[in-house]
Amino acid sequence: MTHRTLTVASIQMASGSWNLEDNMARAERLIRQAAGQGAQLVLCPELFMMPYFCLDQNARHLELAEPFAGNARIARFAALAGELGIVLPIGFFERAGNAAYNSVAVADADGAVLGVYRKTHIPDGPGYTEKFYFTPGDTGFRVWDTRFGRIGIGICWDQWYPETARALALMGAEVLCFPTIIGSEPFDAAYDSSGHWQRTMQGHAAANMLPVVAANRIGAETGFGNGNDRQQGLTGVFYGSSFIADHTGAKVTEAGRTEETILLHTFDLDAIRADRQSWGFFRDRRPEMYRALLTSDGQASCYRKTGELA
Repeated sequence: MTHRTLTVASIQMASGSWNLEDNMARAERLIRQAAGQGAQLVLCPELFMMPYFCLDQNARHLELAEPFAGNARIARFAALAGELGIVLPIGFFERAGNAAYNSVAVADADGAVLGVYRKTHIPDGPGYTEKFYFTPGDTGFRVWDTRFGRIGIGICWDQWYPETARALALMGAEVLCFPTIIGSEPFDAAYDSSGHWQRTMQGHAAANMLPVVAANRIGAETGFGNGNDRQQGLTGVFYGSSFIADHTGAKVTEAGRTEETILLHTFDLDAIRADRQSWGFFRDRRPEMYRALLTSDGQASCYRKTGELA
């Protein structure tokens, strides 16, 4: 009996150049290498074409956002996907009217762009001031039928929410992809969240019995503060640690903290599907019991007319 297999690649790279062509050329080189090593699905880090401008709040960076339609950068990498015969999520800073989104376009192995996902959960904290730039995504979670399988994508902060992974699993995803930017915390130089970060996604893999591919950036980047002087800005050091986990949550390959890296692993999608079905996790779900998930405080989601809690 022939089983469907999928070879995935996680690319770990730096993207700190303000000459965006440098970042795109680096990504293209690594994507080509991954494809040459047999990868069918190649995942680059979040917003891999540009520096992480969210280190601080500076309105000049909003000029980096570009529309999805007619986007030359997306077209370049979609053509690359078609040339290499790979599936390629393409992270980009999207402009849509007066809104701006942290988005991923998905190119199939024939170069066709299947659509776009806009990041749902937007963080805000020192060194990660994304709410200044990004409107919360309105696409809903999305999965994509590609030449090599059905993939689900969440973007960075999405990966901390079990609801993201479960929604993608319920929609039929066969692998979960999480492009990411994460590293140091300005409030405490000694704080290291890399283990917590990995274990959270490993839990998603185990609970949904789906492989997870996580791609993070490396290197140090300094923001501009509120003006044009780079010395006024915060510096972020991104800790790499990209990895691939199997459907039990076990890491099957992992990158270091500073090295440019291509991780590869081959999964038997049909064998994983059979294993997932045998456990009965989805058979035994009780969606009608999860109403608390539709609230912010875990309580009833409305008030009685008297003002008392329903």
